Amino acid sequence: MEKSTLVEIEQRFDADVERFANLETSQANTIDAVLNMELITDGIRDMYPNLKNILDIGCGAGNYAIKTLMKSNNKVNVDLVDLSQPMLDRAKQRIQEHTGGEVQIFKGDFRSIDLPKGKYDVIIATMVLHHLRDDEDWEKAFMKLHGLLNESGSIWIFDIVEQNSAEIQKFMYNDRYGEFLVKLKDKAYQEHVFAYIEKEDSPRPLLYQLHLLEKVGFKKVDILHKHLCFASFLGFKGGEM
Repeated sequence: MEKSTLVEIEQRFDADVERFANLETSQANTIDAVLNMELITDGIRDMYPNLKNILDIGCGAGNYAIKTLMKSNNKVNVDLVDLSQPMLDRAKQRIQEHTGGEVQIFKGDFRSIDLPKGKYDVIIATMVLHHLRDDEDWEKAFMKLHGLLNESGSIWIFDIVEQNSAEIQKFMYNDRYGEFLVKLKDKAYQEHVFAYIEKEDSPRPLLYQLHLLEKVGFKKVDILHKHLCFASFLGFKGGEM
């Protein structure tokens, strides 16, 4: 199947801003969405008591940045990247209520936007990297993200992941995640979610992404949580905080 173009992805998110502006229900079809948000934002709070600069790629309506700011100081600068201008506008409006720092928006694909190298304490990447395509695309993207961090910086990722084997992929995704979606709503909803994942997304296994983080230069990588086909994990650019 031919995958969605960036324009098609942009159009889908343009039409869904308000759902993604809800901290509690914006990712109802992802497993443990609230838990993963708490783990990532608590981790950032504890690792960076003097947090200054955040980059949120594929920021949507800004939920992860907002939750981070609610737990941090009130002078954090936030840079936001997204394909969708309505998402960026909503995110900036909401985030400015939580920080006295500068909030900047960048419309487009983070891979091609000119962002300042070595600036960021933290990069947040939630439910965005699955839009990367081939291995070269994944490696170039991870290399760029590594270069944007300062020496004590880190990237915090939450995303859908594949399994390494087709048999376990069927068990974890088709069977178990499929059952979750049916219980969440109904069989038609399961088919709808599976169809747009097939059309729009190109997830990679968790182990693939952890190894790639190390390959491009991250000194420490770790897993926060994995449940079925969703995982939160991170990489520290330097060996010491």
